[in-house]
Amino acid sequence: MFNAIAQAVGYQTLMDQPDIHLDLKRLDLIHPHISGNKFYKLKYNLQHAKQLGQDTLITFGGAFSNHIAATAYAAHYFGFNSIGIIRGEELADQRLNHTLATASQFGMQLEFINRQDYRNKEQPDFLAELQSRFPNAYIIPEGGTNSLAIQGCKEILSEQDRQNYDVICCAVGTGGTITGLIESSHFNQNILGFSALKGDFLTSDVTHLTAKKNWKIIDEYCCGGYAKTSAQLIEFIQFFEKQYQIPLEPIYTGKMLFGIFDLIEKAYFPPHTRILAIHSGGLQGRQNLL
Repeated sequence: MFNAIAQAVGYQTLMDQPDIHLDLKRLDLIHPHISGNKFYKLKYNLQHAKQLGQDTLITFGGAFSNHIAATAYAAHYFGFNSIGIIRGEELADQRLNHTLATASQFGMQLEFINRQDYRNKEQPDFLAELQSRFPNAYIIPEGGTNSLAIQGCKEILSEQDRQNYDVICCAVGTGGTITGLIESSHFNQNILGFSALKGDFLTSDVTHLTAKKNWKIIDEYCCGGYAKTSAQLIEFIQFFEKQYQIPLEPIYTGKMLFGIFDLIEKAYFPPHTRILAIHSGGLQGRQNLL
């Protein structure tokens, strides 16, 4: 199903110094719309929805959610209806940003709810009411993170990746991607997550998803919170794109690479470390904030 639309994933060397080697795995190349980690997160969820005979996908996200945009396209391509429950009822009266406009163009019905109600999106009563309204719908959590998403994200690392790198770096939003990487990593690898959000709650969330201990999440490069930026981040992204001709967005991958380059400059990594950074796609986010 998904494998039939996948395109080639590439690697690009960003740094090859005596003490540090840094490669970027280009998951952004896997598909123009279901790109990066979203390809892996949605893969088994949509297969399961097909097996159950359900015809509608319901999921959740904010105004800048890569997951919302990717789910809308995947639903359109594979013949599902789609509904996006969007955080912030005030957005209903505003012009849609690029992310939400893209989702709408692919046929997603957008429902804007207030932030208090949105906090209940994982509560049984909330989900039961939603399921009663749409009895033939398959509900996917915010960011796509569930056991099937983690199963898909375990496929991001190849055997070559497990053998060739000491540190695997990724951006973190809801914890599904980093959990998949942790679960599939070699015992002597370290997984380093760069949070797109402020706060240490993601560490607690991931702790409940994996028993392995070879990982860490830092939020020092989140620039104040989700979808927030800084002059330093934008300056870094402009430098990076000019230097490597690789597009970034400022919500996830841009922050991760900003953090990696800063940590290298601060000698955070031991000598001779081989690092693999995961480009998790989501380039539609460029249209919102760059």
